[in-house]
Amino acid sequence: MDVLKKVPVREQDPKVRATNFEEVCLGYNEEEAKEEASRCINCKNPKCVAGCPVSINIPGFIKEVEKGNHEEAARIIAESSALPAVCGRVCPQESQCEGQCIRGIKGEPISIGKLERFVADYSREHGFVPAAPEKTNGKKVAVIGSGPSGLTCAGDLAKMGYEVTIFEALHEPGGVLTYGIPEFRLPKEGVVQPEIDNVRKLGVKIETNVIIGKSVTIDELLDEEGFQAIFIGSGAGLPMFMGIPGENANGVFSANEYLTRSNLMKAFRSDYDTPIVAGKKVAVVGGGNVAMDAARTALRLGAEVHVVYRRSEAELPARAEEVHHAKEEGIIFNLLSNPLEILTDDKGWVNGMKCIKMELGEPDASGRRRPVEIEGSEFVIDVDTVIMSLGTSPNPLISNTTKGLDINKRKCIIAEESTGKTSKDGVYAGGDAVTGAATVILAMEAGRAGARGIDEYLSSKE
Repeated sequence: MDVLKKVPVREQDPKVRATNFEEVCLGYNEEEAKEEASRCINCKNPKCVAGCPVSINIPGFIKEVEKGNHEEAARIIAESSALPAVCGRVCPQESQCEGQCIRGIKGEPISIGKLERFVADYSREHGFVPAAPEKTNGKKVAVIGSGPSGLTCAGDLAKMGYEVTIFEALHEPGGVLTYGIPEFRLPKEGVVQPEIDNVRKLGVKIETNVIIGKSVTIDELLDEEGFQAIFIGSGAGLPMFMGIPGENANGVFSANEYLTRSNLMKAFRSDYDTPIVAGKKVAVVGGGNVAMDAARTALRLGAEVHVVYRRSEAELPARAEEVHHAKEEGIIFNLLSNPLEILTDDKGWVNGMKCIKMELGEPDASGRRRPVEIEGSEFVIDVDTVIMSLGTSPNPLISNTTKGLDINKRKCIIAEESTGKTSKDGVYAGGDAVTGAATVILAMEAGRAGARGIDEYLSSKE
């Protein structure tokens, strides 16, 4: 065994997986997990823990994996994370825990994410369940949204003894975990639902089809429904567009809509006849993780797919692993290209997209080199569907229907980072509703902060 290199992770063959929605990465078996865990040198000052937004005791759980004590490893992770099977699959470990790993200085870092996934999957398969509190304290807390921040906040509060109810606008809980991330990256029935069930087993109630701001308001929950505090983890589901001609044509989607249709209408299952307009030649505009998810979903639904991004590959914001997988599967990258107009036929359907080539100029405010149009370089991509993946912002419905809740110019709720406290007494917030679109693990970190803030607030009122 070469201790400087990771134990390789088995994956589906690219040509095979491009035609199905089964999970791309197959994960470690027990023998592989023990071998990878044995590479950990159990640092006295583990920088990996500092690199984890929810501060999992990483060396602690990895040592238990090495010994074969998988239930103890699961217990250690559960102290800090309610969603280990999710995080092990979708966290950007390369820029967080693994990016800080001492092993990575002279070799490859420990595969912390793959080991976390192994422990979570082993726990699920062997029926390890987090212990619920023996009794509650009788205090009611409402959580808005059942995505990663809401589930994390609810789970932490339940462990503290609070009676927690999550209100979810859609008909299935999970938020972005259920409707945003594709099946081949995050299986719904095998991974997401069991993690949600574990939160329920802590005593958390989940009510679906409740749109806060329409079905009931924040003020009504506080004044009429008996809730003593509220955490808003409603995410950022309002998509952004470019404002170019043709953007309202039939066959233009936001990435949110495209992925939601595929996930909630079960387009990934062969036994479902899902009536969604999937497209045969698809252009995805954008270069983030959501753009990769939309592109790889369209590919699996039978399309030829182009990713159109105005900067070069070096500036792609998506994880390197996602870009690598997309290329392996046959997705075409039109880099240094920017859409000018979406072309339509006489019935208003997309039949092409006019673009212009770009070159990189001086750095802009973000620190990345600013793309500049090359005069006279226009060209047309032959497509029948365009998916815009340009980022999202929070839906203003909650802020518009809640008295005294301050928001910033991006329509994000203003909240303290360390506690989630907002301008409205008893109301806390975190995740994408506060920061705008970010990662699952950062939303979870905000959920944990919100739970601590609410506990301090309600304890101080006694």
